Amino acid sequence: MITSIFKKSKPINFIIVLFITVLAFLTARTSLITEPLTTTLVLKELTVFGICILTILVFNFIITKNSLTQTNSYEVLLFSLFFLTLVQTTSYTNILISNLFVLLGLRRIISLRSQRNIKSKLFDAALLIAVAALFYFWAILFFIAFLFSLIFYSDNKIRHWIIPFVGVAAVFSIAVGLSVVIYDDFFEIFKSPRSISYDFSPYNSTRYLVAITMLLSFGIWSSMFYMQSIKKKKKDLRASFKIVIIVAILGFVLVLLAPVKNGSEFLFLFAPLSIIITNYIEIVEDKWFKEVFLAILILIPFLLLML
Repeated sequence: MITSIFKKSKPINFIIVLFITVLAFLTARTSLITEPLTTTLVLKELTVFGICILTILVFNFIITKNSLTQTNSYEVLLFSLFFLTLVQTTSYTNILISNLFVLLGLRRIISLRSQRNIKSKLFDAALLIAVAALFYFWAILFFIAFLFSLIFYSDNKIRHWIIPFVGVAAVFSIAVGLSVVIYDDFFEIFKSPRSISYDFSPYNSTRYLVAITMLLSFGIWSSMFYMQSIKKKKKDLRASFKIVIIVAILGFVLVLLAPVKNGSEFLFLFAPLSIIITNYIEIVEDKWFKEVFLAILILIPFLLLML
């Protein structure tokens, strides 16, 4: 049975996740790469693929380190399946890098629960999210999750509220300096689009509609049970689970605001949705329902490859 394979963290599970990620990556390349095959292009694509794998590894580390799920491989399986559902998410380097920095920032935010090295964690988290915004402007929305973390984790010392803005100012200063050196212009480096688009017509295709329906329907259904289960978590873990739901909401808002809607913007939803859906799978007691639920999540991405 599917659940018996992934209910424990095993090396074979990561091989399966790697295979799915490779498949998603190659599928995206069949329609996006129009350049002649050269060594430079191969190295570029290998670098992008490396970022995809690094993203999954960082995500798995965050999950394991902070006990956001039980000891299983459902969350990384889901993350790779989401890659396959919207293969465009493996193709846009700036968004991949931005999402990676958001995850690194999220790691520092959640680690605040230990109440150790609060100042450095606040500075690091703000700095990482600011760097993410350099690559994709609307990643700045995740700064809101950071502010919630201040309420959840730290005391009300004024300096703790000032430190994050120091981190942002540090990134801004360094970015301006680099912009002057590289482009001979103060703000050329801040070229990520800041506009907002409510034109959802790019999603008007069977592939997009099925993929988005899958993500939102499974995500919303699981979220209802996820929020109810937070009260049952250990007291010191509750804030971490609340941060996850906030990040999911912010990821959804980012999708709505995204200036270019090509599917890659959904990448910011993959991590929180993977955690939320995994938590739901873990609490389902009916074995057959759990099997069907997970089977549908696995089958849909592969069926979409035929469209």
